[in-house]
Amino acid sequence: MKTILKNAILVLMVIIFSCQKPVQKYTARQVPFNQVKITDQFWGSRLEAHAHATLATCIAQTQDSTGRINNFIKAAGLMEGGHEGIYFDDSDVYKAMEGISYSLVNNPNPELDALLDKWIAYMAKAQQPDGYLNTFYTLNGLDKRWTDMEKHEMYCAGHMMEAAVAHHKATGKTTFLNIAAKYADYLCNTFGPGKKDWVPGHEEIELALVKLFHETGQQKYLDLSYWLLEERGYGHGRGAIWDNKDWGPGYCQDDVPVSDISEIKGHAVRAMYLFSGMADVAAEKGLPQYVAALERVWDDVVNRNMYITGGIGSSVSNEGFTEDYDLPNKEAYCETCASIGMVLWNGRMNLFSQDAKYIDVMERSMYNGVLAGVSIEGDRFFYVNPLESDGNHHRREWYGCACCPSNVSRFLPSVGSYIYSISDDKRLFVNLYVGSASEIKIGKTTVEVIQQTDYPWDGNVDMEVNPEKESNFAVNLRIPGWCKKFTLKVNRESLKEVDVDKGYVTITKKWKKGDKITLNLDMPVEMVAADPKVLADKGKRAIQRGPLVYCMEETDQPENSWDNIQLNANTKFKVKKATDKLAGMLEIEGETAGQLFSMIPYFAWDNREAGKMKVWINYTE
Repeated sequence: MKTILKNAILVLMVIIFSCQKPVQKYTARQVPFNQVKITDQFWGSRLEAHAHATLATCIAQTQDSTGRINNFIKAAGLMEGGHEGIYFDDSDVYKAMEGISYSLVNNPNPELDALLDKWIAYMAKAQQPDGYLNTFYTLNGLDKRWTDMEKHEMYCAGHMMEAAVAHHKATGKTTFLNIAAKYADYLCNTFGPGKKDWVPGHEEIELALVKLFHETGQQKYLDLSYWLLEERGYGHGRGAIWDNKDWGPGYCQDDVPVSDISEIKGHAVRAMYLFSGMADVAAEKGLPQYVAALERVWDDVVNRNMYITGGIGSSVSNEGFTEDYDLPNKEAYCETCASIGMVLWNGRMNLFSQDAKYIDVMERSMYNGVLAGVSIEGDRFFYVNPLESDGNHHRREWYGCACCPSNVSRFLPSVGSYIYSISDDKRLFVNLYVGSASEIKIGKTTVEVIQQTDYPWDGNVDMEVNPEKESNFAVNLRIPGWCKKFTLKVNRESLKEVDVDKGYVTITKKWKKGDKITLNLDMPVEMVAADPKVLADKGKRAIQRGPLVYCMEETDQPENSWDNIQLNANTKFKVKKATDKLAGMLEIEGETAGQLFSMIPYFAWDNREAGKMKVWINYTE
C-alpha cells in the first residue's frame, strides 16, 4: 500500500510540474551588432585597428606563419605531412573565421569573403564521411579519437559551430553551416542517453550547440547541450585532467552537478564558457535550478575573486582560481579570454533579470580586462594581464597557444551586440553608451536610435529617438554603478524626480520623431580601496574614472620618484588630454604634498616606452 501511495505521489508531482509553465527564460534579447553602426571615436578607432591590423595578423599567422590552416589541407589529402602545433589549434582557425565573418557585415570585403570560401572548402574535404572533423586525430589516427576528454575535441567543434553560424548570418551561404550541422549530427548519434558518456574537458560546445539550434531549428542540438551539462559532477570524466593530482575534476568544473555549483573553481575560461552555456540552456528549457546556481557563483566570482579591472583568474598554475580574496597584482594571470568570458556570461545574466549590476561587471571587464589584451595599433596581444609589472611584461605578435589573439579578433567586431536589449514587454534597454545609429523593432514599430557621446572620456550622452510612427514604449537608461550623480532631460525638460530601479531609469511616453534624451553622468576621479581581506592591496588605493581603471607607468613619472609616489586623503587630481601615441585619451595628473605623478587608462599601458607599471598605489592616512 505504501509503495502504491508513493508512486501515486510521484506521478502527481510529475503531472503538476509538467503543467507548470517553464520559468527562468530570457525576458529580453540583445539587439545584434549588425543592426548597430558604431560611430564614436573610442570604439570606432578600436574597430578600425581591428579591421586593418588584428584580422590581418590573425590571418597571416593562421595561413602563413604557423601550420594551422595547413593541418586542414593535409587532412583533406591535398598536402603531405603530419599534424603541426597544439592539439586544439583548429579552434584558432575557427575563431579567426568568426571574426572575419563579423567584419564582413559592416565592412564588406570580397577578398576576405573569398578567403573564407577557400578555407571552408578545405574543411569540407577534410570532414570524415560520418561528420567528424578534427585535424589532430585525422592526422594522428582516428582510432584514438574520444579517448581523452581533455583533448578539446568538442571545444574545437564548438568554435567551428560558432564560426559557421556567424558565416551564415554574414553571407547567407550554407557551406560552412552544413559542415557544422553534419558534425553536430554525428555528435548527437554518438553521445547522449544510452550512448557514449562524455564530459568536455574544456567547455564551449554547450553554448555553441544552442547557437546552432537557433540557426537551424534542430531541437536535438539543444537537447545534446543540456545532456552534456547534466553529465558533469557524476564521475564520468577521464583523461589528463582527472589523472592530474594537482587538478582533478574541479579544474574543469566536473566536481559537482552543475545545479549544485555555489563557488568558483578551476580554470577561469572554462568556467565562463560553462556558465554561458548553462544560461543559454536554462533560458530555452526553463531551468530555475541552473539560474539559482549561476546567481550563487556570480556572487562568489564578483565579490571575492574579481580584480578591479574585471579580470579573473589569479593563478598561473591552473589559469584560474585558488581561494577567495587571493588577488596578487604582479603575479595576476587574468587571461584575456577570461575577461571576454566575463562579458559573455554577464551579458546573458542581464537577459534573465534586466538587472544592471550584470552590465556594470560586463562593462568593467570590457573596457579594462578585454581591451588591455590588444595594443592600440591592434597588432600585438597580451595573454596574461597583470596589475603590476617590473617592466618585463609585453604584448606579443602571437603565441604558441594563440587562443587570446584569435578570441579578441572575434570579440571586437561583435561589441555592438551589447549596447541595447529589448524586453518582451516593449521596453528598450540602453546598456552601454556608445556613439552609434541603430534601427530597432519595438513591438511592431521600427525605431531609429541615435547616440552621440564621447564616453568613456565624458559622461554626456545625447540620444535621438525616431519611431516610424508615434508609439508608446519605455526607454530604460542604465545608470552605471560607479555613477553617484546624474541629470536627465527629455526634449530639454529636466526630469527632477526619477527612480533608479535595478540600475535603470525608465522613461515611458508616446515617442515621436525627433524626441531627444540628454543624460549627464557625473564622472569624477575616484580613489578606490580594495576589500580588507585582499592582502595584496592592503595600504594601497586604485584610481578610477567612469568605467576606466587607471594605472601608473614609470615612463610618465619624474625621475627617481617611482618608489616614493603615494596617495592620501588630500591628493588632488586633474584630468587632461593625453598626447602623442595616447592622443584622444584622457590621463590623470595627481599631486600629493607637492609631488606630481601621472596615470593613464589601464587598457593603454605597454604601448610606449617599456617600464614599470602598477594599478594599486601606496596610501598613507
